[in-house]
Amino acid sequence: MRFDTKIGIVVREDLAVWQKLNVTAFLASAVAGGAEDVIGEPYADGSGNAYLAMFRQPVLIYAADAEGLTRVHTRALTRGIPTAVYIEEMFKTGNDDDNRAAVTAVPADDLPLVGLAVYGPRNLIDKTLKGLPLHP
Repeated sequence: MRFDTKIGIVVREDLAVWQKLNVTAFLASAVAGGAEDVIGEPYADGSGNAYLAMFRQPVLIYAADAEGLTRVHTRALTRGIPTAVYIEEMFKTGNDDDNRAAVTAVPADDLPLVGLAVYGPRNLIDKTLKGLPLHP
């Protein structure tokens, strides 16, 4: 099935594995919580056990260096694409309030990005992520 929308997550390639996984999870939760119609129906197994619903479409994970993240961030903001960001300082905080404060404290052009997520029309997201490789 081909979707007319796309979920893309970009993670800075030089992070430790645990950081990449953490950033990806947090950014995916932002898309799930902030975009309409991205979550499908709940699951159930053959024994009748209920499971949580998940995204209704694939999530593509890309790798980038700091410059690539900045480029995608600028493109996303310029195009008005719903975007989530994760910055270096968020590794040092322990709660959502401090995370938001860390982002608020830095102008957009100076954000020390380690990851971001974008969601929107497929062609617009493809243009925004152009040139980035899928994460290995």
